[in-house]
Amino acid sequence: MPVQSLQNTDVIVPQHTPHPLLPFLQSQSQTTLTRLYQRPSSCLSIFRLLGPIERQLIMNLLWLESALSVATISAWVLPEGKDAYDSALAVMTGLHIAQNSAVKLALNSTFKSSLRQAITGGGSTGSFGVPTDKDGKRQSANTENLDAYALERWETILHYMVSSGQGQNPTKPSQGVLYLLQRSGLMNNAHGPALQITSSGFQFLLHSPHDQLWNLLLQYLHMAEERQMDLVEVLSFLFMLSTMDLGREYSTEPLSETQKAMLEDLRDYGLVWQRKTSSKRFSPTRLATTLTSSSPPLPSSHSTGGSHMADGTGAVALSSGAAQQGFIVLETNYRIYAYTDNPLQTAVLNLFITMKYRFPNLVVGMLTRESVRKALGNGISADQIISYLTTHAHPQMRKNNPLLPVTVQDQIRLWELERNRLKSAEGYLYKDFASQADYEYVLAYAKQLDVVLWENASKRCFFGTLEGHANVRGFIERRTGSV
Repeated sequence: MPVQSLQNTDVIVPQHTPHPLLPFLQSQSQTTLTRLYQRPSSCLSIFRLLGPIERQLIMNLLWLESALSVATISAWVLPEGKDAYDSALAVMTGLHIAQNSAVKLALNSTFKSSLRQAITGGGSTGSFGVPTDKDGKRQSANTENLDAYALERWETILHYMVSSGQGQNPTKPSQGVLYLLQRSGLMNNAHGPALQITSSGFQFLLHSPHDQLWNLLLQYLHMAEERQMDLVEVLSFLFMLSTMDLGREYSTEPLSETQKAMLEDLRDYGLVWQRKTSSKRFSPTRLATTLTSSSPPLPSSHSTGGSHMADGTGAVALSSGAAQQGFIVLETNYRIYAYTDNPLQTAVLNLFITMKYRFPNLVVGMLTRESVRKALGNGISADQIISYLTTHAHPQMRKNNPLLPVTVQDQIRLWELERNRLKSAEGYLYKDFASQADYEYVLAYAKQLDVVLWENASKRCFFGTLEGHANVRGFIERRTGSV
C-alpha cells in the first residue's frame, strides 16, 4: 500500500503536549502492557492519546505484514523534523508499541492485531462493552439526565474542596473521594480536623476539567495495587468507558470482579450512572466517554450570561460560559466585581477576597491584607491568586495593558513577602566551642550531612536540624569525650 510521507508539509510540526497518562503507562512492564494491548478498546484509546506524529507512524505501519527498514523510514523525515521523529519513536518504544532495532521497525504484534480489529470491527470480545436491550418497564437515563448527574457529582467534589474548613457546611463526598483527595495532596487537615484545600488543590482548580479528572484518575491508578486490584483490568475498564456511546446502557455481567468493584468508585466521581447499586446495567456519562477525546467533558452548570456549552479548555472545572468568557473585573482600589451566580465560582473567590455584597448575578468583594494572608495560610501562593484573576478576567479587562493593575499585583506579592519574612524550624543550637578549630571542624562535618540551617562564625555557633542532631552529637562525643 502507498505510505504517507512525513515530508508532505513545509511547516515544522508544532510541539505536542504529552497526555499525563502516557508517562504512567511507560513506567509499566512489557508484560503488563502486552496484556492491556489484547483489548481492542485499550489500543484505540491509547492511539487517541498519542501525538500526531506517533499516530501517523502507527497508521503507516499498521497494515504492513513485515517490518520496515530504518532507511526507508528515514526517507520520510525532513532534516528539521528529525528531533520530532526521534521523540515520537521514543514514546512508541517506551510504550512497547513499536519494536525498534538499528535495522528495522515494526509494531508490536498484539497491539497491531487489536488496533486492526478496533478499526475494522468484528470479534466478540466485548472489549467495547455489551449494550443491553431497552427495559420496557423503566425508562433509561437520557443524555440530559446523565449530564446533570455528572455535573452534580463533579461539582460536589470541587465545592467541598473550596468550602471545607472555611466555616461552611458543603455537601460531603463519599469517603473514597475524600481519601483520594488527601492522597493526591489536594486537601489536608494540617490546620485542624477539617480537611482544607492545599496549594496543589488551588492549582488543580486552575486546570481544565479534563486535566482535573485525569489528575484524580492517575492517583486512583497508583492506589490500585494497594487495594489488590488488577491494574490491567482497571486501565482496560477506563479505556472501555471512553469508547462507549453516551446515553446507552451496558451490561455489568461481562465485567471482571475488579471492574464491578470499580463501579462504586466511578459512580462517586460521576463517570457512570446506575439506577441502584445492585443494578446489572450502567450508563457512562460524558465524563467517561470523553476521557480519551478532545470533546468537553462537562456541560455548563448555572447560567452566567455566556454560552451554555463548554469548550473543554476553561479552568475552574465548571466549563461554564463565565469560565469561557471571563467574569471578573478588578479595580485599582482592590475591589472585585464577579459577574456570576455560580456557587462554586463564588466559593473559590471566597478563598482570597472579603465578600461585601451578593446579588442574583453579581458578587462584590475586596482584596484585603487579611483575606490574602488567610489564603496564604492555606497554602495558596500570590502567583496562584494572580493567575486565577488573569485566567478569569472579564472581556472588558482584556482591553487593558497590563491586564491586571500593576499596583494590585505588587501588593499581593508584598503581602506574601511580609508573611514569609521569617521561617521557623525545629533543631539544636551548637555553641560554646573551646576553640575556633573545634568549631570549624564540627561545622564542616554538619555541612557534609547537609543539616546546617544557620551559622555565625564570629560567635562560634550554628543551628542544625532536628534530624541531624544524633549524628552531630555523636561526632562531638567521639571527638571530645563529652557533650
